[in-house]
Amino acid sequence: YDKKKMHLTILQSKLLKKAASLLVAECEEKKQEKERVINESNPPLKLSGLSAQELQDLCRELHQKIDVADEARYDMEIKVGRNEKEIQTLSQKITELKGTKRPNLKRVKKTTEDMLGACTDTSKLRKSDFKANLKTVKKEDEKVKEEVTDWRKNVEAMSGMEGRKKLFNAGQ
Repeated sequence: YDKKKMHLTILQSKLLKKAASLLVAECEEKKQEKERVINESNPPLKLSGLSAQELQDLCRELHQKIDVADEARYDMEIKVGRNEKEIQTLSQKITELKGTKRPNLKRVKKTTEDMLGACTDTSKLRKSDFKANLKTVKKEDEKVKEEVTDWRKNVEAMSGMEGRKKLFNAGQ
């Protein structure tokens, strides 16, 4: 058993070393490909021996190339944004179609004493009466009843600023 385990660890370490070396080689290959593409699309500039007019023409050419590249970049950003929105809406539709499944719950019949017994072992020894621990609530029989008066009698007395002042003072 120990020989097999040791053999497996050696194989794993060799695989990891091989994967690391392949990863390094792949990174180097990507760098070289990137440099090759950049050199093809943008050859090095030869500025020596150019007159002022030729330099201005070269600058105009470079500005036009920059504009074309910016337009392409903008178009790609718009396409990426649309695709991301489409992906998001499709994933929402998928989740709506799938729905959420609830697991079937099992019915468990337990009395209060069983539940207390599950919490502590000592509670099985003494049975507690839940009704004895409840607070007693007194019913108020004497409710203050407001006199019902005719509202038309107070309309003239409460109108205007004097009535509002009375209401304000009564509230304090």
